[in-house]
Amino acid sequence: MPSPADAPHDDDVLVVVGDLLEDVVVWATEPIRAATDSAARVFRARGGSAANVAAHAAARTPTRFIGRVGDDAAGRTLEAALAGSGVDVRVQRAGRTGAVVLIVAPDGERTMFPDRAAAAGLEGVDPAWLDGAAWLHVPSYGFEHDPMRSEVRRLAARGRDLGARLSIDASSTGLIDGLGVARVLAWYAQLRPDVLLANETEAELLGVAGGGPVAASVCRRLVVKHGPEPTEVFDDGALVARVPVAPVVGVRDLTGAGDAFAAGYLAAAIGGADAAAACLAGHAAAASVITSPGADVNTG
Repeated sequence: MPSPADAPHDDDVLVVVGDLLEDVVVWATEPIRAATDSAARVFRARGGSAANVAAHAAARTPTRFIGRVGDDAAGRTLEAALAGSGVDVRVQRAGRTGAVVLIVAPDGERTMFPDRAAAAGLEGVDPAWLDGAAWLHVPSYGFEHDPMRSEVRRLAARGRDLGARLSIDASSTGLIDGLGVARVLAWYAQLRPDVLLANETEAELLGVAGGGPVAASVCRRLVVKHGPEPTEVFDDGALVARVPVAPVVGVRDLTGAGDAFAAGYLAAAIGGADAAAACLAGHAAAASVITSPGADVNTG
């Protein structure tokens, strides 16, 4: 019998709230040398964690994106690119569109320099933008700055009132450390998502890597990704599944892998998949991005 986090919902719209940014992806083609030139290839693409999830999910389930971009050409271009992926895009427009510079080492690991600009100003979202939501997904980047932080929390509570399920992605150890672990855990506990997604370093920082009472206090289901090692699923703090990851040849850029996993997992869960099947869908989606630059589904 499926758990509450697996049960199908009458509606099927996935609503993702957060950043829509430009990614400037720098692929180092030799070991990075400090304080001098290092050979590289540079790519530009539509990015933002929430937008990445929406773009990957749209081919799998009806998907809506809610966010804020600048009232500028960059914002209009990014909005059009996201809509071109099949996403129902609802954005506010004001100020300057943000960007992220990503330095990707030859082994695929990346260092990110985000400037969220207009995205962090999200506020006063039209309540009708949540109409038909079966599931609301929020990357933790949305908690970094006010007024976006307060608005994201308000939308999450509103989604709950409408009967939508809620998922949160831990997003970044740097983000969590900067905000404060205790503070982030308190926000998670208050919102108590149906699903909390984290990689192993994020889970370790939060103190939930092995499930247990802390995990049970902040979410109903915890999904911990371990790169090429099996993904672990905990319900109410207890381990319920370890799902193997199929090998991927030619890994070059891990940018957006977690977002793609979230898209695959959530689309499958909305369709009624159990924990293992949802993780497998997430693995397949993640595998589709890690051999090409950036996270944009149109980049390759």
